[in-house]
Amino acid sequence: GDVGSGKTVVAISAMLLAAENGFQSVLMAPTEILAEQHFMTLKTLLNLGGMLTRESGTENVFNVSVDGLNKELVIALLTGSMTPSSKVEVQELIADGNVDIVLGTHTLIQDSVEFPRLALAVVDEQHRFGVVQRSILRQQSKRPHLLVMSATPIPRSLALTMCGDLDISVLDELPQGRKVVRTLAETPTRRDKVYGFIKDKVAEGRQVFVVCPFIDRSESIDAPSATEEHINLSTKVFPYLRVGLLHGRMPLHEKEAVMGSFRDGEIDILVTTPVIEVGVDVPNATVIFIDGADRFGLSQMHQFRGRVGRGKHQSYCVLMAHENAGPDANERIDILRRTHDGFKLAEEDLRLRGPGDFMGTRQSGQPVFKVAVMSDHDLM
Repeated sequence: GDVGSGKTVVAISAMLLAAENGFQSVLMAPTEILAEQHFMTLKTLLNLGGMLTRESGTENVFNVSVDGLNKELVIALLTGSMTPSSKVEVQELIADGNVDIVLGTHTLIQDSVEFPRLALAVVDEQHRFGVVQRSILRQQSKRPHLLVMSATPIPRSLALTMCGDLDISVLDELPQGRKVVRTLAETPTRRDKVYGFIKDKVAEGRQVFVVCPFIDRSESIDAPSATEEHINLSTKVFPYLRVGLLHGRMPLHEKEAVMGSFRDGEIDILVTTPVIEVGVDVPNATVIFIDGADRFGLSQMHQFRGRVGRGKHQSYCVLMAHENAGPDANERIDILRRTHDGFKLAEEDLRLRGPGDFMGTRQSGQPVFKVAVMSDHDLM
């Protein structure tokens, strides 16, 4: 399903169904940031349709009563950077069958995690996982149902769609009233123009994302950093506006506080790293400025673009590459500027990268066929 089409709601519905029947579910995300984002999203959404009854002694577990379910649910987060004691606590809760839904990273597929009643495994952003990593979840003693989700399948997953054994469901429309996000490519020489555009949109009452590829300035790589851009925007460019900062090294409760402030309209401009790639829904945010767009892939930039365009106002995605960006990066930016359909972007990604192996573990590269091409759907 394309960005914003409701994949998360489908996953939550499936996990609630498993919980209602006394079984456990896991949702595996490729990074800790995305896993935490899902944890926060789940807490917000389930609280809308129920009541947050208790947060345990750790910020990584909460209980919620959901309307229509006959039991109180326990939701847990498990990631590699949690303290050893927090990890052990969550692992014991899972092994005792006292957790209904677990969200986490590849930490979930390590030997130290045991699921006595695992019935459903959801793999989000499935193209970001290694082939072997994805298969481990299916090798539990009782093989669980598997739901893999992606907005822009990369070559391997596209090839599996055509040649593999997945049942495909496509969410091919967005919620009613959504407007297509206008995508603009700008050069570094027009940075002041971009800042002026941002200023005008904030004056209209809208909010803005500014995405940078790194948290801190790198000595070896010349690319924008979130901490530097936050200082620049908050002290020099927009000292009269409320500028926030969000990145992956912040503790979970700080991330929640910043996102809550942005969602409540208390922050005008949020400077961030790829933390906001999924699950962020702020209808009043209408501009996303991707600074250093040459540092991101097609699917990642498409995900960023999906953070805006969620309300009634026209939204914009502004892409700015480094002046020394190579032809490949500029081609990706041009493709994104011209294409808004995630499935067409997947085809372009396939053309740029090659499909990889069908039976092996190579995720990109030249195809095994001598004559046929993966884009020849009639032949497939």
